[in-house]
Amino acid sequence: MAKLQRRSWAEPFKIKMVEPLKMTTRSEREAAIVEAGYNTFLLKSEDVYIDLLTDSGTNAMSDNQWAGMMLGDEAYAGSKNFYHLEENVQKFYGYKYLVPTHQGRGAENIISQILIKKGDFVPGNMYFTTTRLHQELAGGTFVDVIIDDAHDSENLNPFKGNVDLQKLESLITKVGEKNIPYVTVAATVNMAGGQPVSMENIKQVRALTSRHNIRLILDATRAIENAYFIKRREPGYADKSIAAILKEFCSHTDGATMSGKKDLLVNIGGFLALNDYEVFEEARNMVVVYEGLHTYGGLAGRDMEAMARGIEEAVQYDHIKARIGQVEYVGEKLLSIGVPIVLPIGGHAIFLRRALPRFRHSCDGTRHCIRGQEQRNGGSLLSKARTRATHIPTPCVYSGTLRCSCGIGGNRF
Repeated sequence: MAKLQRRSWAEPFKIKMVEPLKMTTRSEREAAIVEAGYNTFLLKSEDVYIDLLTDSGTNAMSDNQWAGMMLGDEAYAGSKNFYHLEENVQKFYGYKYLVPTHQGRGAENIISQILIKKGDFVPGNMYFTTTRLHQELAGGTFVDVIIDDAHDSENLNPFKGNVDLQKLESLITKVGEKNIPYVTVAATVNMAGGQPVSMENIKQVRALTSRHNIRLILDATRAIENAYFIKRREPGYADKSIAAILKEFCSHTDGATMSGKKDLLVNIGGFLALNDYEVFEEARNMVVVYEGLHTYGGLAGRDMEAMARGIEEAVQYDHIKARIGQVEYVGEKLLSIGVPIVLPIGGHAIFLRRALPRFRHSCDGTRHCIRGQEQRNGGSLLSKARTRATHIPTPCVYSGTLRCSCGIGGNRF
């Protein structure tokens, strides 16, 4: 597995703008975390000095994207920004048809309602929480068909997001191909620690699903990130561009759900992309009910323009190398001081392998451990009562509160 070359850290961008931060006292930080019931999701943003909750929608957009925001065509129907977004989805992802949505879960809702009937089974390589919920609300049952290596946090398989073909074949034999509306593949796999799917594996999954007339739907939220890992780790792709790898990967699927708030560097936006016209026609009728007219899907024209331009920038090698390089840098620093993390280091986050009660991941003047898995899977994210925490006073070493999201596979930074 190729490693990034050692060098002094230099990002391929310069900063033109700053945002003032609220400086708080220790007593103010203690009051804030108590008021939030030790649930970091309930903290007010202004009370958080270093916010590492997520990268979703928190990206700093480029000057080119901000310039595009000023060209927003806010017509109710037929916005020129929609057609620019459609053009770039076709150019870089290769899908024929586009339905914009306010973010990825809007696309998940629509495709689930269209394709899933009660009693169906939907196999996937692990899952994202909202993806699985929409599948289940539509009457389906999620089945995990990821390779076993993904469940071993110390396994160094460079493509731990791969689908286990035997598991998938066994499920098809067991329940019948007519009861599997589609296979969903996430690239990369968030729950596994940002682990990628190889090109060889997606080709094999495509071949298997084609034999059984089963659709293959991609969660393309971090597909550009996945393309970078293919370039770095898979034989035969080192000399190919990120854009070429991305389009080839998508070509093995029938459609994709997309949250633009990650790869595409926007604060809001997503889409459903499809190759089947009949499914597209149903989707663009349904989007009117849940999101908005089919040429804006709950988005302002300026937001679609920012996303269209974000696609062009996100596939640039220097950009994605630096983006993932930041994560690798932090991960290696943590390993050097003995912090156990999910390996290999993934694309967009660092996941702890196990809870560390004495590890200070809060800088509010207290140590507190929050059970992120229970928050995500066992109840409301916004519940104070369901959040388990220990509160042990300790000297504050930072000037403000640091907020970390606790991901499914462990604490997420």
